[in-house]
Amino acid sequence: MTSQSIEGACAFAWRNYLLLHSGISENDSTRSALYRYVTNLSDTGEYDFDLLQIAAVAYLKQLDELHDDRSARLAADQILAECLESRTAKSNT
Repeated sequence: MTSQSIEGACAFAWRNYLLLHSGISENDSTRSALYRYVTNLSDTGEYDFDLLQIAAVAYLKQLDELHDDRSARLAADQILAECLESRTAKSNT
């Protein structure tokens, strides 16, 4: 299921990204960066499809805003951490 989660999250985020950036090629280097980011998340043990989708979209958004892969990764990781914290808080109530 891990590879399906990675592929699905990347496909979802990339389709939405292309809607906003019509001039981008399907094989743009941004897509490779997205795949590397999401794969790295799953390598750390994050397999939840919903969270991978959120992280993928957040990464692309941050990459557009910050124009730096490392900064985009850190910002997307922070967004993912906030989602995880919120999810944990909801399950504890």
